Amino acid sequence: MTSRILVTGGAGFIGSAYVRALLGPSGPPGTTVTVLDKLTYAGSLARLDPVRGHPDLTFVQGDVGDAATVRRLTAGHDDIVHFAAESHVDRSIEDGSDFTRTNVVGTQTLLDAARRNGARTFVHISTDEVYGSIPEGAAREEDPLRPSSPYAASKAAADLVALAHHRTYGLDVRVTRCSNNFGPYQHPEKAVPRFLAAALTGGSLPMYGDGRQARDWLHVDDHIRAVELVRTAGRAGETYNIGGGTSLSNLDLADRLLERCGAGPDRITYVTDRKGHDRRYAVDHSKITAELGYRPRADFERALTATVDWYRTHRTWWEPLFATA
Repeated sequence: MTSRILVTGGAGFIGSAYVRALLGPSGPPGTTVTVLDKLTYAGSLARLDPVRGHPDLTFVQGDVGDAATVRRLTAGHDDIVHFAAESHVDRSIEDGSDFTRTNVVGTQTLLDAARRNGARTFVHISTDEVYGSIPEGAAREEDPLRPSSPYAASKAAADLVALAHHRTYGLDVRVTRCSNNFGPYQHPEKAVPRFLAAALTGGSLPMYGDGRQARDWLHVDDHIRAVELVRTAGRAGETYNIGGGTSLSNLDLADRLLERCGAGPDRITYVTDRKGHDRRYAVDHSKITAELGYRPRADFERALTATVDWYRTHRTWWEPLFATA
C-alpha cells in the first residue's frame, strides 16, 4: 500500500531513526516521507544524513504550532506520525511554557489539520512518564495518568487531546507510550549520552539523589519498529505501551557505562535530586505483544556496548552539544 507519511520531529533522536528505517533498504515499498521539524537545539539534520539524498524524502523546517504550515502539509499526506515535542524534564522544571505550547497546543493544531484534511491515520508518540512513579508492578494502558513533571503533564494532556479527536470526530488516532530510549544520535542532555560524554571526556557523572531511581530501557530501533507496527496494524482509538524489558537503577546504568569506558565508580558525583523526581517507571507491553506481535529484539548489554562504541567514534557530533547541554 502506498503511503505518504508526515513525520513531525523527524530530525530528533527517535523521529530521525524512524525516518531512516522507513527509507532504508528494509523500509516499506512505495513510501514517501516529509519531515517537519523546527530544528530547535534538540534537532539536527545530521541525523538524516544517511537518507538526505533519498528521492522520497522532503524536509520542511517549521513548527507544529503553525496552523498554516500544518494545514498545507497534512493535505498531502495519508498518515501522520507525531514525534515532535519538547522532552527534557529538567528544562520543563525551569520553565514549562514551551512544553505546553509545543506539546499541547502544537498537538491540537496538528490534530485539527489532520481531521480537516481527512488523514488516514494519526500516530501520537508519548511516554511512560504520563503514568507517574510506579511503586511496584507495571503500568497498563488503562491505568490512570499521574504525571509529576511539567513535561509529563504536557504529554498526558496531549494524549487526552489526541484520543478525544478519535472519540469526538472519528479521527483514527493511535497513541504509543514508550520507556526510556537509548542509541546513536541522542542529545547529551539525556542520561545515557550525558553519562557517556562525561566518561569519555574525563569528567564526573552527575547522579541525582541516591541514584536508585529505576527505569526500563528500550533501544531506539525496537521503539521505531513498534511504532511502525502501530501505524500499519494498530487499532483506532487505542493506546499501546512499548517497553524494552530491562530495568536498571541510574547507578547500575552508570556503572555499566563506566566499565565500558575503562573507568570506575569514583567518577560519579552525587548532586541534589531533581524536583518531583519519579522513583520508578515500568510499563506492561503485553497488549502490543498480543495484538501486533511486538517483542524487543535488542539484547540490552550488546546494544549498550554498541551505543558506547558509536559515541566513542562520533565525538565530533556530540562534543559541541555536550559543551552547551
